[in-house]
Amino acid sequence: MTKLSVNINKIATLRNSRGGNVPNLLKVAADIEEFGANGITIHPRPDERHIRYQDARDLKLMVKTEFNIEGNPVKSFMDLVLEVKPTQVTLVPDAVNAITSNAGWDTIKHQAFLKEVIAEFQKNGIRTSIFIDTDAKLIEAAAQTGADRIELYTEYFASEFDKGNKNAIKPYTDAAILAHKLGLGINAGHDLSLDNIKFFKENIPNLAEVSIGHALITESLYLGLENVVSMYLHRLK
Repeated sequence: MTKLSVNINKIATLRNSRGGNVPNLLKVAADIEEFGANGITIHPRPDERHIRYQDARDLKLMVKTEFNIEGNPVKSFMDLVLEVKPTQVTLVPDAVNAITSNAGWDTIKHQAFLKEVIAEFQKNGIRTSIFIDTDAKLIEAAAQTGADRIELYTEYFASEFDKGNKNAIKPYTDAAILAHKLGLGINAGHDLSLDNIKFFKENIPNLAEVSIGHALITESLYLGLENVVSMYLHRLK
């Protein structure tokens, strides 16, 4: 079964909008695990506009499933990850002012940098994943960085699937086949939802994990958090 890691950034956004501690991020994370999710994902940014660095420290003490921290490996991020030592770190090349992640790594241009960063994390026992598009040359270069996994950036698939274009899955299928052949584990995330996750899962061989936040939290407003986590797990079987 493909693992479901729930990104709780949006819970932090809601909390921060009023100050205080409502909703309680740690309680929500514990509930999500209790509802059956296989992991918790956070994506702290330098301005801490949703997840705060202290949240990462606090979550480390209570997350019982896999703990995944995403972000651009600037010094402050690297220091945080090396302090917290999550199960997995996902490297994302987002700009400081980006609203959300909008591109994967150029693993050719940045290969030397990624090798250095990945080696440091792996030396500390942290599994590494690179956020990446489906270009075969970039995936081949990702394998040369020493990364454990890639995370396929799925915005294009989700957008095209909404228009009825199911052929948009092909580059992702091809990318997953190549990545597996090169010894890379396969994660995926960005705009995956209850509407498209089953089709995506059925067409991506060796899919280890999906990280879902915005859609899952939005769907939970209508259907309830426990129900939505269960619905994702069912579709990922």
